Amino acid sequence: MRTVRVALVGFGNVGQALADLLDQRADVLYQQYHLDVSVTGIATARHGTIIAPDGVDLARTVAAIEDDPAATLPGALTGAIAIPAFIATVPADIIVELSPLAPESGQPAIRHCETALRNGKHVVTANKGPVAYGYRRLRDLALSQHRQFRFESAVMDGAPIFALVEKALPATKVRGFRGVVNSTSNLVLTMMTAGQTLAEAVAEAQRRGVAEADPSYDLDGWDATVKVCALMNALMDADVRPADIERTGIGDITADDLRAATAAGTAIKLVAEAWEARDGTPHGRVVPRALPLADPLATLAGTSNMLILRTDTMGDLAIGEYDGGTPQTAYGVLADILHIADSE
Repeated sequence: MRTVRVALVGFGNVGQALADLLDQRADVLYQQYHLDVSVTGIATARHGTIIAPDGVDLARTVAAIEDDPAATLPGALTGAIAIPAFIATVPADIIVELSPLAPESGQPAIRHCETALRNGKHVVTANKGPVAYGYRRLRDLALSQHRQFRFESAVMDGAPIFALVEKALPATKVRGFRGVVNSTSNLVLTMMTAGQTLAEAVAEAQRRGVAEADPSYDLDGWDATVKVCALMNALMDADVRPADIERTGIGDITADDLRAATAAGTAIKLVAEAWEARDGTPHGRVVPRALPLADPLATLAGTSNMLILRTDTMGDLAIGEYDGGTPQTAYGVLADILHIADSE
């Protein structure tokens, strides 16, 4: 049996869900992959830092945070340690970067990823910021270090978008896409259409753990915009930043707008899209649209998402995720860990 050592930067909803998943799937990983995934460190801003070469007791650690959201992690170091120092010194093969999104810069997540790669460690991140702001730099650094930089959970939770293109669509060019990729805005529009208020809908998104730490990032279209950049950079070989993307959020959409759309036989969705101009230049946009109900994006309710890829070999290819959330995001991280382990 092989042991893969993993260290987590961040231990919020996704980190805790990943810890639960690793505990739940330990027997499957052993039986099917002859693999033990050992979490040897956790670094957080709020709960302290653990370095445990023999492995963190995940069940105990998750239980401590569930019992007291302000608690210090069991076995945490008594002295403060900066996250770059933790990344450089923790005995791990893979750094899993789970810090909150900073949509205006992608930092400090990009620095975390760079530090890991420069110290000979693979990187898995659920943070879309590094892919939107630093994809080429991190991709090239990973190649030079003979390490991997993986990010399946950066867009649409754990739905296998990037792995689909990488593994199942050889000799294919992605020429564009359109989709609904922000769970919070979709849940808000669904609940407001059903008669709830904006505040009630945002509270429900927070309760489910799908909203960004600052929900205005979702409502103003920032989260979807950063995802558009991540998709364009990784799938279309673009080199764009959020400032390059036309962005309109859902903040100005009213209950009257939603009622009028329903009466007209349409549904308002925050649509993320990208395309190539005639000269091959890629363009991206995030904008609310009233879609006819025959459009597959129009029927998405709650936290459901869908992405339709426009390819030069398979035409339009759609992948949907229904009622996604934190457990699916954690699964995407685990899938990336397994891809790395399989290649070693």
